[in-house]
Amino acid sequence: MGLGVLAKAALVAVLGLAAHADPLRIATYSPDLTRDGPGLLLRDLGRKDAQIDAVVQVLAQARPDILLLTEFDWDHEGRALAAFAARLAQVGLDYPHRFAARPNSGMATGLDLDGDGRLGSAEDAQGFGTFTGQGGMAILSRHPIGPVKDYTDFLWRDLPGHLMPPLPPEAAAVRRLSSTAHWDAVVTVAGRPLHLLAMSATPPVFDGPEDLNGRRNHDELAFWLHHLPDGPFVLAGNLNLDPLDSEGRPQALAAIMAHVTDPLPRSDGGAAAAGGVNDRHQGDPALDTGDWPDDKPPGNLRVDYVLPAQGLAVLGSAVVWPADGPLAQAALAASAHRLVWVDLDWPPAP
Repeated sequence: MGLGVLAKAALVAVLGLAAHADPLRIATYSPDLTRDGPGLLLRDLGRKDAQIDAVVQVLAQARPDILLLTEFDWDHEGRALAAFAARLAQVGLDYPHRFAARPNSGMATGLDLDGDGRLGSAEDAQGFGTFTGQGGMAILSRHPIGPVKDYTDFLWRDLPGHLMPPLPPEAAAVRRLSSTAHWDAVVTVAGRPLHLLAMSATPPVFDGPEDLNGRRNHDELAFWLHHLPDGPFVLAGNLNLDPLDSEGRPQALAAIMAHVTDPLPRSDGGAAAAGGVNDRHQGDPALDTGDWPDDKPPGNLRVDYVLPAQGLAVLGSAVVWPADGPLAQAALAASAHRLVWVDLDWPPAP
């Protein structure tokens, strides 16, 4: 080693300067790894499955360091998540740190929450689901995870200024805010903690004039306005809300945007997917992350987000949705949702 290199290394050590690190890539993806019954996802992960292969291909291209999965079935022993991690390891994606907890989706209440006179339906669970854990969430990371604050049991009625519609007293007393989950997971990278605020909101449709789902979708995001951490954070997940073209209520999203940087991740595939109802949309189609039929509403929407706190340096971002080619076919076969990633300059400058 030359004297100049040694002198530079000594100066770095003396001044406490950090050498330039690789970008930290954080991604959210809703890969539709949910099935019609308990144990079926684990079964499919243990055999040849074209849809799972397509999901793996998408992730192999994106190669995130921290990944939030939504619409991923949860089981008590974490077998499906372990099996999926093993599939990713086969393509060189090693995630030694993982977290998943029981979601509200499919969690039975024993009450007739939807008032249809029948008990035990998917609508009577804390979050829509036919079995415990259906459509849950999971975090996979190259870096240690923990501690995790799990707000999944937070009651809707306890949110300040909530929009919960009038409900029977017995339902209001138990109704949780999260349709899936709310987690504040600390991920330690290069010795510095980063809070991953993870969520997956209910779609603001499939209800009646009471707008229960629209109100809940709004309040699931508004929750973070009262629980933002003191340290650096990234809010990620399927918010199920387009700021311009959704049927939902955009006020909470607009309020969150005052605390974060929106990197505006784009794709060529989204920009090219015009036609039909999409031609009536106000938003930039290159920002869309959901690819739904073009012949009826809602069409394509921006619903998946990775939003770093203000002050964090964003180096790049994208939606994995090529206009053509093998990866475009894989993204189409995997899910109606597209993976979104954001690169951060980490650790942040002191």
